[in-house]
Amino acid sequence: MFNQKQLMKLQKELAEKMAKLQEDMEKRTAEGTAGGGMVKVVANGHQQIVSVKIEKEAMEANDVEMLQDLIVAATNNALDKIREMNQEDLSQITGGLDISKFPNMPKMF
Repeated sequence: MFNQKQLMKLQKELAEKMAKLQEDMEKRTAEGTAGGGMVKVVANGHQQIVSVKIEKEAMEANDVEMLQDLIVAATNNALDKIREMNQEDLSQITGGLDISKFPNMPKMF
């Protein structure tokens, strides 16, 4: 069992690691695609969309609904990838520890 001093030390170490992860998330990106690569969306580690690329062929079909669906699918794909990357890193830091029990920990996502 941990004593109070050990818990405070652990909380401080976790907070430092979480702050480092926050910094790393700023640099991290993931690309999502749809339509065989006709639509590409890049999201950053903070789950913000930073770019969208649409190939000319996707526009030539004159199918607005299809293009909208491709954009949504590529966006969701990019966000799923980024969330998975963030969750993997968070799990490595916490070792499966439920950090919600530490009220002073920064919120990640």
